[in-house]
Amino acid sequence: MRKQDNYTFLTTAPVSRVIPTMAVPTVISMLVTSIYNLVDTYFVGLINTQATAAVGVAFPLMAIIQSLGFLFGQGSGTYMARHLGARRLDEASQMAATSFIASIICGLVVTVLGLIFLKPLSILLGSTPTILPYTMQFMGVILLGAPLMTASMVINNQMRFQGNPTQAMYGMISGAVLNVLLVPLFMFTFGLGILGTAIGTVLSQLFGFIVLWIMSRRGENIPIKLSLASSKWHFQHEILKGGTPSLTRQALASVATLMLNVAAGVYGDAAIAGMSIVSRLAFLIFAIIIGIGQGYQPFCGFNYGAGLYQRLRKGFFFTIKLDMLVLLLMCGPAFVFAEQLVDLLRHDPEVVSVGAVALRWQLVALPMAAAVTVCNMTLQTSGHSVPANVLAAARNGIFFIPLILILPYFLRLKGVEICQAVCDVLAFLLAIPLMVQFFKGIAKRKKQA
Repeated sequence: MRKQDNYTFLTTAPVSRVIPTMAVPTVISMLVTSIYNLVDTYFVGLINTQATAAVGVAFPLMAIIQSLGFLFGQGSGTYMARHLGARRLDEASQMAATSFIASIICGLVVTVLGLIFLKPLSILLGSTPTILPYTMQFMGVILLGAPLMTASMVINNQMRFQGNPTQAMYGMISGAVLNVLLVPLFMFTFGLGILGTAIGTVLSQLFGFIVLWIMSRRGENIPIKLSLASSKWHFQHEILKGGTPSLTRQALASVATLMLNVAAGVYGDAAIAGMSIVSRLAFLIFAIIIGIGQGYQPFCGFNYGAGLYQRLRKGFFFTIKLDMLVLLLMCGPAFVFAEQLVDLLRHDPEVVSVGAVALRWQLVALPMAAAVTVCNMTLQTSGHSVPANVLAAARNGIFFIPLILILPYFLRLKGVEICQAVCDVLAFLLAIPLMVQFFKGIAKRKKQA
């Protein structure tokens, strides 16, 4: 297909066909990525509770690196989608190269600073004295892959926003599948333990990056031509405008995980391990919601850029309904078998006791978190950066930071377990007026047009 075909499909085909078509590859990508994270957790759990907790402690750092990739990837991707919708190919091509180079530079800075301050960073992220040696081994290698992570996120997002999610999926899946094979090889066959987990992960990221680079130069994707990179402030501003909601969302998720680890650490290593496992299990389900939302984003960008506001509104509510259907099918069984799911990843009664309760609370609130995610993606992709940033900061920042300090003070461990669920409810209540205002704004713009 040519670019014109993507434009026609996204702006004229039935909404009920477009969004699932875009969403299926991204859902598969998100699921495979989440599953390999769970596989890592399973293999590390075979070492001991401290190793399991160390991976949980390092998770915020990995999320921060990912968030920087999303900053450049979604910042450039939203811009490219709107300009492709408005038939401005040259602008999209320049943005593709500019954001790619900027992401690699940013990743290198993270690598250097992270290795210099490895020990204090590990302690800051919540390592206890017993967890610290495992955390430093794991993070020391993971930091080497930071430029690969940021650059891969950029290529992946740019392909998705151009309406080519299947090709983006190949890169994500190839790295994830290789990770599942390499991690046990380095951990057990070569006897490297948690260090082997990190080595296998970084090598898999390298392979995934190579596949993504190859796919980005095929078919109807805009190839990244480094010679087109621009130093104009216009492009940097658009990256920040479109990408800061993702950075805010991801970075605050890291801060939230850090604070969650610290709050859980008061109750021992088992509490940290339990909450770490819950984060991965909840994200496995939430990954489908994110995948559906990411499938909706190119639809949103193209139709907003083309001025098809009524079609955009229809796609928004279709995506919300699709999310609710998926969650209904997944959350029920997970709620019933919460203990078994946690036990599968770490056979420790204390870990299961903490994890099962926290998982059930998160599952109850996930429908509201899903609605907030679609609202946030709509605001971000359409270029409404201020409300998008406010909503992105709500779930894991505006509400979470004070509540993770307040709730455990009054409810002790129970406060740690229910905190995320309470924040999801509050973020949902905030999203309602923001979206009412957004739809009023585009209705007014339609009348003026």
